[in-house]
Amino acid sequence: MAFAFWIYDNVNGFDLDCLSWGFVVALPVLILCLSVLHELIHGIIWSSFSPYCTCSNPLKKWQYLLGVAMPAFVLGGGVAAVAVMANQLLLFFLTEYMILSGGGDFLIILKSMLYHTDKQESVYCDHPYECGFVVFEK
Repeated sequence: MAFAFWIYDNVNGFDLDCLSWGFVVALPVLILCLSVLHELIHGIIWSSFSPYCTCSNPLKKWQYLLGVAMPAFVLGGGVAAVAVMANQLLLFFLTEYMILSGGGDFLIILKSMLYHTDKQESVYCDHPYECGFVVFEK
């Protein structure tokens, strides 16, 4: 978040004169839409349209980490680049919120990076009803 703030500030500066009632109304509506999109990027359980999704297939570590990190890459990094290039403060605020909302994902990534094994093969599966993952080793 600090890096995105630093880049936006150095390229565009912050002109808060653009804040209006439209801005204030649009921000929470767009946050809600992007929160749904965040989960859709992970993948969603269509039968219950659950905002918390799990992957039932076993994945290699890099596949699992990519799936966990993808919403932050797309909605954080991608939207940050657009916000800086277009000098759009609304997009910048959305970027900061999307990076912050990926906090749980970042904790899962950290947890998986701290997990070490001496086994040759391991697969990662989302925990079926709790936040996190299970590793099966062979």
